[in-house]
Amino acid sequence: MVEAVFARLEARSPAWPSRVFAGFDQWLIFAFGTLAVLGLVLSFAAGPVAAGRIGIADPFHFTERHVLFLAVTTIGISVTAMLPVAMARRLGILVGLASLILIVGLLMFGVEIKGAKRWLHIAGFGLQPSEFLKPGFIMAAAWFLSAKPGEGFPGSLASLCLYGFASILLLLQPDYGQWVLLTGIWALMFFVAGWSWAWIGGLGSAAAAAMAVGYATQDHVRSRIDRFFAPGSGETYQTDKAAEAISSGGIFGHDLHEAVGVKASLPDAHTDFIYAVAVEEFGVIMGLMIIGLFVLIGWRGLSAALKTDDVFRRCAIAGLTSAVCLQAAINIGVNVGLLPAKGMTLPFISYGGSSTLALGFTAGLLLTLTRRPKA
Repeated sequence: MVEAVFARLEARSPAWPSRVFAGFDQWLIFAFGTLAVLGLVLSFAAGPVAAGRIGIADPFHFTERHVLFLAVTTIGISVTAMLPVAMARRLGILVGLASLILIVGLLMFGVEIKGAKRWLHIAGFGLQPSEFLKPGFIMAAAWFLSAKPGEGFPGSLASLCLYGFASILLLLQPDYGQWVLLTGIWALMFFVAGWSWAWIGGLGSAAAAAMAVGYATQDHVRSRIDRFFAPGSGETYQTDKAAEAISSGGIFGHDLHEAVGVKASLPDAHTDFIYAVAVEEFGVIMGLMIIGLFVLIGWRGLSAALKTDDVFRRCAIAGLTSAVCLQAAINIGVNVGLLPAKGMTLPFISYGGSSTLALGFTAGLLLTLTRRPKA
């Protein structure tokens, strides 16, 4: 029925958009585009109060930069989506390799900020290589997993080694949030590649052991987990304010110019807690709409993965889809108090240069791999 609706719309529309979007999953384009527009609207709501909170004179500092990042991202998605699959795979692998090299460089020569070495500062902009590692890792791992046993290349072992190396680098930064996300992505790729539950169970056990080590050795990891299970054990200002902002929004929210609202006292309102701002300003309706858009991306992506017989496409599509949807689930889970606090952006909505650009690259790769061949 969904395909029939789009067929009718295409029949009644001008010829040029049909030619431009021919073969692409138009539901994915709709979801990515709507999220980007919502992110632009919310940047006007959260950007000025975030700038004022940290003492930036220009109230639209973050909004203007968000528009710039979004413009570059739109170009990047358009170019990447038009690439042949083989070229997109090579580009993804090269991006992943460059990200690994940059992370190694950061660990050796980077400046530690708030206990972690994650950012490379270039001409006033901060680049976080771990954001670009995810799509690159997915393309490389999918390529390895698609190798047939009789071809003489140990693809599964290569994928395992790649995951292990990337995990070590992320844990050394340390960045447990990105590592948890990468682990979830790789587990799903293993599943769709046809690996047994024993391997997936083993991966889960190893991940649990790594988290236990992180809890025992990393103070900030232990603090966040303790505060989540026992709120009275430490500072919960961020999550308390997020809950207050969400509850104050009601069903339909309130007018943008009616009051400053709880968002003015919410740290990272333009990044990690943008979902709380969205619900405060536009109500639960907006919150459910955002969740629905990510569900749509997950449905279209995983449906496409299940329909293809090509192992590389199946693994890559599943990985790219999970990269977007799992990151959204973590961000929203933190905002509504279902997960411990973790600095992770809401895809296509939160402010953030590295995150926006890397997610745009991810979306472009996903559109390429789900594109139908021309008749």
